[in-house]
Amino acid sequence: INHIVHNGGLYKRPFNEAFEETPMLVAVLTYVGYGVLTLFGYLRDFMRQWKIEKCQNATEREEQKDFVPLYQDFENFYNRNLYMRIRDSWNRPICSVPGAKVDMMERVSHDYNWTFTYTGRVIKDIINMGSYNYLGFAQKTGACQEAAAKVLSQYGAGVCSTRQEMGNLDKHEELEKLVARFLGVESAMAYGMGFATNSMNIPALVGKGCLILSDELNHASLVLGARLSGATIRIFKHNNMQSLEKLLKDAIVHGQPRTRRPWKKILILVEGIYSMEGSIVRLPEVIALKKKYKSYLYLDEAHSIGALGPSGRGVVDYFGLNPEDVDVMMGTFTKSFGAAGGYIGGKKELIDYLRTYSHSAAYATSMSPPVVEQIITSVKCIMGEDGTTIGEARVQQLAENTRYFRRRLKEMGFIIYGNEDSPVVPLMLYMPAKIGAFGREMLKRNIGVVVVGFPATPIIESRARFCLSAAHTKEMLDTALKEINEVGDLLQLKYSRRRLIPLLDRPFDETTYEETED
Repeated sequence: INHIVHNGGLYKRPFNEAFEETPMLVAVLTYVGYGVLTLFGYLRDFMRQWKIEKCQNATEREEQKDFVPLYQDFENFYNRNLYMRIRDSWNRPICSVPGAKVDMMERVSHDYNWTFTYTGRVIKDIINMGSYNYLGFAQKTGACQEAAAKVLSQYGAGVCSTRQEMGNLDKHEELEKLVARFLGVESAMAYGMGFATNSMNIPALVGKGCLILSDELNHASLVLGARLSGATIRIFKHNNMQSLEKLLKDAIVHGQPRTRRPWKKILILVEGIYSMEGSIVRLPEVIALKKKYKSYLYLDEAHSIGALGPSGRGVVDYFGLNPEDVDVMMGTFTKSFGAAGGYIGGKKELIDYLRTYSHSAAYATSMSPPVVEQIITSVKCIMGEDGTTIGEARVQQLAENTRYFRRRLKEMGFIIYGNEDSPVVPLMLYMPAKIGAFGREMLKRNIGVVVVGFPATPIIESRARFCLSAAHTKEMLDTALKEINEVGDLLQLKYSRRRLIPLLDRPFDETTYEETED
């Protein structure tokens, strides 16, 4: 499915996203593969029950058989019989900086991945195509490392208190002022954990009597935060503005269920880059709808901050929009900045409110000083305030690497999802057996990749996910592409028929919203 939008004054640049249709034969064979695995899973469970095969999964002790079950046995069916077969493709221990190349500890399993044994050998110089090190700041040398080491010697590693008590350092204040300036907002607040930035702050913003409109592919942290808030949640189709507008119209016309009172607030939750699809939010259209229906917008820029836009300021910068049009700007420091934690930016009144009512602010320990300094130094580098053009060059290098890598994979005949400017590149594998096979074959060739399957993706849409970095040289990318091409031929992964059909009947602008139907 290919869709190019450049119309109506909403988009200042072409917007090109592709989601090629799954070939029918591949879809059928994928379902057959999962069916065969499920049948053998039931057979093996039967054999385990009758002690024909050794049972290694968690079970109740004999003396507790009459208790209410602690382990729901059937709920672990997938983990036990499908995931366990390819478990060696995940949780691989690395023993170096997660830069463009990594060192990995070798491990083997003698019981079909139930347990692993370390051989003591280290596999050196694996090209890292899996880490979210978009701008290459995950490094053990350079200005960031030196600044963090200096702060470590001055402040120590931990703070041992919350921000509201004895844990508010001058470094935290400096970081928040810098982030607000970087984002172009009035104020910002930093948190020690990116996941908790979403899950603990959304409940502080909305509650009972409020409505959350959430993209169907939002991250688990957004989903958890929405559920904890107690607000009513309604889901719209991924990046589909017709679906979103229909929900907005219905919410305003019908109000709350039963009472028909107006909703106290309507909050739209979207991400900048969707980390499994490689797609970029249609932010100009979302903002147009948000203004039209007087709702609020919460934008999660975990993957897009630093990785998108001419100056690395995220999806708002990418589309050339005004940051004031986004009510809540959330992002993390864990990816482009090579650190840890998250932030929320917006109006001063919003941030002052969160300082008082956010669970993350009141109960969580403050950010570690060396981590704070890593973020400060990397943000200044991106902004050019360190007196160099290194940051600007890295943002440009990432954009070049992204376009080059995506173009080459498409030329080879792979089905690639997402936006042409997204550094998250999903390569479709589909069949369950090919998930583990692709990961193992790539590791044999000294390429580290992330493979993803059900339940993180739809059951027939298993994929490998590449994350590009400014630290990748053209030689590294060419080496990786050569090996991917070879493995693609070996596993017959080149499914693309270049049969692209429109995602939506036509592009949208503000004048078409009233006319469209879901």
